[in-house]
Amino acid sequence: MRAVVFDGSRTEVVGDLAVREPGPGEVLVAIAAAGLCHSDLSVVDGTIPFPVPVVLGHEGAGIVEAVGAGVGHVAPGDHVALSTLANCGTCPDCDRGRPTMCRRAIGRPGTPFRRGTGPVHQFAASSAFAERTVVKAVQAVRIPPDIPLTSAALLGCGVLTGVGAVLNRARVEHGDSVVVIGAGGVGLNVLQGARLAGAAAVVAVDADPAKEAVARRFGATEFLTSAEDVRDLLPTGADHVFECVGRVELVERAVGLLDRHGQAVLLGVPPAGAEASFPVSALYLDKSILGCRYGSSRPQRDIARYAELYRQGHLLLDELVTAVHPVEDFAKARTDAEEGRVARVVLTF
Repeated sequence: MRAVVFDGSRTEVVGDLAVREPGPGEVLVAIAAAGLCHSDLSVVDGTIPFPVPVVLGHEGAGIVEAVGAGVGHVAPGDHVALSTLANCGTCPDCDRGRPTMCRRAIGRPGTPFRRGTGPVHQFAASSAFAERTVVKAVQAVRIPPDIPLTSAALLGCGVLTGVGAVLNRARVEHGDSVVVIGAGGVGLNVLQGARLAGAAAVVAVDADPAKEAVARRFGATEFLTSAEDVRDLLPTGADHVFECVGRVELVERAVGLLDRHGQAVLLGVPPAGAEASFPVSALYLDKSILGCRYGSSRPQRDIARYAELYRQGHLLLDELVTAVHPVEDFAKARTDAEEGRVARVVLTF
């Protein structure tokens, strides 16, 4: 079957990948569509260290082909969006409703694929850039069949991360002020999360002025090309600042833009080992810096919730999809994503 494989030096679309059958508590999914996220590209450029060879992709949707023993919440023929969160469901963090903190769901890449005689790793417990993939049952979230799979694919990463950061981690309240640094795929979802939360002032910051229209479409009330100008709009600072780019200087800037009791939420992924610095006094007056993994989400609950908001016309998904390419055009999709020309490009099988 076809898949996008990174071998440590080059990325190519192969046609000879095999995947095993699902075991107990697992689901085999025929992938219909998968979004190209910068996390995939971060594996290729080394920002995210990962064992190779590996099948890329982690933001996908498709149709269940088979289920293993003990799986009852999905069945063959169901449409599903995939979560990357292969949490155990039984540890103290899972029991408290914090599956993103499950220690058994972090840093344990499996090898359900084979190419020739050798195993191939699975990225982010999903590997959505393959015609078929095997995931834990908890990762397959049933969605209504009337949602286009090219749009539903984005629920599993960009939407969960961005909207979840607003609603679950920062818990933005009606009337709050929000600054979003970076209007890419995650940043746009932070913007619409702020809109859903009822934020009063939502300031998008991106160096590319061409992104203003789409940022406003998703919920920005103001658009700036430099964070230096935020204080002109919010003289006392913002209640919440979301850094969605992953640059150290922007993390430091986010802290400096906070009002009293403000929160800086870090969503961008800088290189491993990157360090930020700021005066300790910058955190006085109850200011906070919040890490956020995967939108602090509970995927079985949140994906279903966001799917329903989409059906009601409140959550934008179709508008996130800038381009759709067959998987064979991965190289073009990668170039578009690296050059920032797309909110999300979706690969199809």
